Amino acid sequence: MEPIRRHQLIKATMAAIDEVGLADATVMRIARHAGVSAGIISHYFGGKDGLLDATMRQILSDLGEAVAARRAELTTSSPRAHIVAIIDGNFDRSQVTGPVAKTWLAFWASSMHKPKLARLQQVNDRRLYSNICYQFRRLMPRHEARASARALAALIDGLWLRGALTPGGLDGNEARRLARDYLDRLLDTHDTLSPA
Repeated sequence: MEPIRRHQLIKATMAAIDEVGLADATVMRIARHAGVSAGIISHYFGGKDGLLDATMRQILSDLGEAVAARRAELTTSSPRAHIVAIIDGNFDRSQVTGPVAKTWLAFWASSMHKPKLARLQQVNDRRLYSNICYQFRRLMPRHEARASARALAALIDGLWLRGALTPGGLDGNEARRLARDYLDRLLDTHDTLSPA
C-alpha cells in the first residue's frame, strides 16, 4: 500500500474515533473520512481491528521518534537529562492532540479484550519502564531503580489519562512540569538517603 494512502486512512481512523468514539467509528465512516471505498480498508487491513492496530503502531512510532529526537538534542549524558527527554517525548504534541488522545483511550480500552492490541500495549509499557529504569539504574541500586521507574511510569500514564479525560484536553506543559517535579523529588530523596 502506498504510504500516502496508508497515512490518509490512519488520519481518517483518528478523525472518526475523535468524532464518534471507537464503537461507532465504522469502516464506512472511516472510508468516508478518507474519501475511499470501504473495500480498500478491508483489503489492506482486514477490517476495523486491523486499521486500529496500524493506527496505534503509527502513534507508537511517533512516540518513539518524539523521545529519540529529544534524546538526540541532549548535550549531556546525565541520567536525569535522559529521563526528562523521555517525559517530554511522552507529552509531545504528536501524542496529546484531541484525535490522538481519543485514539489512545480507545486503544487502551480495546487492548483489554483484543490479544493483538494487548501485545502492543505490553510492548509500549515495557519500553517506557525499561528506558526509565536503565537511567535510574545508573544512579541507584537495582531495587530502588525498579521502584522509581515503576512510580514515574505510573505517574506519566496517570497524568496522561487524567489530562486526556478532562474537557479541555491534556495540557502537555503542565504534565511535563508535574512529572519533572516528581523526578526531582525522587532524585533528591535518593541523594538524601545515600551514604556520602
